[in-house]
Amino acid sequence: MTVPMHADELAIDDVLVRRLVREQFPEWAGLPLARVEPWGTVHALYRLGDELALRLPRRAQWSDADHLVARWLPVFAPAVPLAIPVPVAQGGPSDGYPCHWTVCSWIDGEDGVRASCEPLAAARGLAAFVAALQRVDAAGGPTARDRLAARDDDVRATIAQMGSRAVEVWEEALAVPEWDGPPVWSHGDLDARNWLVRDGRIVGIVDWDSFGVGDPAADVMVAWKLHSAEAATVFRETLGVDDATWARARGWTVSQAAMALTYYTRENNAALVGEAERWLELVLETG
Repeated sequence: MTVPMHADELAIDDVLVRRLVREQFPEWAGLPLARVEPWGTVHALYRLGDELALRLPRRAQWSDADHLVARWLPVFAPAVPLAIPVPVAQGGPSDGYPCHWTVCSWIDGEDGVRASCEPLAAARGLAAFVAALQRVDAAGGPTARDRLAARDDDVRATIAQMGSRAVEVWEEALAVPEWDGPPVWSHGDLDARNWLVRDGRIVGIVDWDSFGVGDPAADVMVAWKLHSAEAATVFRETLGVDDATWARARGWTVSQAAMALTYYTRENNAALVGEAERWLELVLETG
């Protein structure tokens, strides 16, 4: 039995999903349906036939976010060098399920936690992806993550349990100048669970629930998610990251790792807990 990740998680199973497809998209009702493991932290994921994927919010409060994703992913898709899922149709609430949900294109690949890829090639590929996304016109885009300072109280209370080095990295991030350039697009959650890997290389990026415009540090933190100090350096040099953005990105990494390690457990999200431990170890060891 799957352990819920969230206290207020909706009940989603194959029976419900088949009924939603049959009621709202009868033209696809005869296609094979298969649950995709692992489910995301925000969405339950299913494959429908050979070419479609279904994303269903796991909490009612996340129902409306898919409209923004559906608005912007078709804009990003032709501009970035890696495949991203493109929305095909929008489902709506139904009896027994209160959320809007999305049908999107399926991308073949295995998530980057379970499938290995060469770190330096991954660093260069992700840097090219981030650079291309930043070049997309940000006018009208939703605001991305909060400023680091807005998280100080919550993060400081959490990282105090992780040792003086974690506190030091966090304070260094708060001390550097905030981003004062034009806001740029960021995916916002570029950890390995959201890479699609095929034949040893990253071919796609999924799970755009944290995307928006703002500080580029929100995507620069992927440097420490490559699990290699050398790969982090290659990523930085390829993208051309300034010192202040690098320091803020280290703070974001500590923040995200700390929040993951206090919210999730090995029982309900072993992959994310293991990843967060590795990010934290690397960011505290490297400058």
